[in-house]
Amino acid sequence: MLSPDEYASHDALALAELVHRQEVTPSELLASAWSRMEAINPTINAVCWPDREVGERAAATVDIQTPFAGVPFLLKDGGASAAGLRLTFGSRSAMSYFPDADGELTKRYRRAGLVIFGRTTSPEYGINVTCEGPLYAGPTKNPWDLSRSAGGSSSGAAAAVSAGIVPMAHGSDGGGSLRIPASCCGLFTLKVTRARMPHGPGSSESWSGMATSNVITRSVRDSAAALDASHGPDLGAPYVAPAPETTFMQAIATPPRVLRIGLMTEAPSGATVHPDCVAAAEDAARLCESVGHIVEPVTSHEIDFAQMATVMRALVCANTANEMKAMSAMFGRPLSAAEFEVATWSAHDLGLGMSATDYLSSLQSMHRIGRKIASLVGQFDLLLTPTLAEPPTTLGRFVMDRDYVTHRTNTLNYAPFTPLANVSGQPAMSVPLYWNGGGLPIGVQFIGPYGDEAKLLSLAAQLETARPWVARRPDLRDRLSANSALATNSP
Repeated sequence: MLSPDEYASHDALALAELVHRQEVTPSELLASAWSRMEAINPTINAVCWPDREVGERAAATVDIQTPFAGVPFLLKDGGASAAGLRLTFGSRSAMSYFPDADGELTKRYRRAGLVIFGRTTSPEYGINVTCEGPLYAGPTKNPWDLSRSAGGSSSGAAAAVSAGIVPMAHGSDGGGSLRIPASCCGLFTLKVTRARMPHGPGSSESWSGMATSNVITRSVRDSAAALDASHGPDLGAPYVAPAPETTFMQAIATPPRVLRIGLMTEAPSGATVHPDCVAAAEDAARLCESVGHIVEPVTSHEIDFAQMATVMRALVCANTANEMKAMSAMFGRPLSAAEFEVATWSAHDLGLGMSATDYLSSLQSMHRIGRKIASLVGQFDLLLTPTLAEPPTTLGRFVMDRDYVTHRTNTLNYAPFTPLANVSGQPAMSVPLYWNGGGLPIGVQFIGPYGDEAKLLSLAAQLETARPWVARRPDLRDRLSANSALATNSP
C-alpha cells in the first residue's frame, strides 16, 4: 500500500502503471484511497455513499492490462448509473434509489480498469454552482480555502480530486458544472462536444443536449486517456458527434499549429468581471503568445445573453419537471415540495406550466443562439475567456432558498462565460494556470470548434508543459484532525 503522500502524488495513469508493473495491487490502491478519504472527507464533505464492498469486488476482478488498471474512481451523485450504488441526484426524495444495472458510460469506465467505490456530492438535480443542500449534512468545501465553495454542480468530484482522494472523478456539465468546480479547485477539465459521450440506455440526451459527462483531472493526459476510453455513441443514440481524426492521447503528443485565439474578458451578460479573473485570462493570453500563438481581442459579438438565459431556464425547468415525474413513477408515489429545496421545486412548477409548443420554441431559440456563438468562435481557432467572473465564492451565497428564476439569475452573474459552450454544443476546457494573491485558483476557459476536442487538448498539453500545475496542491495539514495519519504526511 502506498503512503498517503505517495498515492496522492500520482496521476491516474501513473497509478495504473504501478499496477501494470505489479508494484502495487488494485486492492492496495483502493485501500490508499479509502484511507485518504476517511482522513479528509469529514473536513471537505466531497464523497457521499462510499461503498467499500462495491470497490473491493471491482478491485478483485479488474483486468490489470487496462489503461486505468485498478485506479480508484468516483461517480457523481447526479448520473452514470452503477448497479447497487445509491444514486440520489442530490435530493432527499431519492434516498431509496439503487440502480439495478450499469449505464453505458459506467460500463466503459469499468472496462478501462477504473475501480468505482462511491459517489461525489452534487447540488439537487444539478441546478446550482455550489453544493450546500440539506442531503449531505453540510456544504462541500474548497480544499484551497474551507470558507469557500468547491463549485458545482460536480462539486464533490473537484474537491475529491483536489484533495487527493482520487486522481480523477466523473462529473457532468450542463452550464459549466465541470468547468466551474475545476476552476475553483485548481484542476483541468474538458466539457466535450454535444453527443460525444453515451447517455444510454436510460436517456437519449441530457438537458435537451446542453449537458454531457466527462472527468475532472489533475493532468491533461488523464483527461485524454479517459476520453479515449469512454467517448462514442451508444446503441441507438439519436445523433452523434463527428468522429475524431486521431486518438486523444495522440492529440496531446502533437503540438498544435499556430493558433489564432480570440480573447474575451468582458462578460457577454454585461456582469462585472473581477480583476483577478481578467488578469488570469490576460496572463493565459501572454502564455499562449509566448509559445507561438496569436491572440486578438474580441471587440464585438451578437449574443443576446438575456434571451439565452431565458431559454436555458425554460429548458432546465422542463427537463427538471420531466425527471421528477419519472422518479415519481419509479417510486410509485407522488413527490412533495417538502422533499426538495425551494429552487428545485420552483423549477419543477415552472416546467409543468410549460406547453409543448413553449418547449419547442425554447429549443429552437437555443439552437439559433448557438449558431451565433459558433459564429463568434469561428472567427478564431479558439476563444479564450475567464472560466468564472469571480474567484471561488464564499459558502452560503448561492443556497437554493429562493425561486428558480431569481436563483439562476444570480448564478449566471457568477458564471456568465461557461454556458456559451453548452448552448452551442461546442467543446470547452478550463485550465488551471493562475492563482490570485490570496492563493485561490482562477481557471481560464478555451472554447473550440464543434467536434474538435483534439485541438483543445493539444493546446492544453502545450500549456501544461510551459507552466506545469500538476504538483500544485492545497496544503491540508492544518485542516485535519490531530490523530489523522495525514496530519504529518500530507504535502
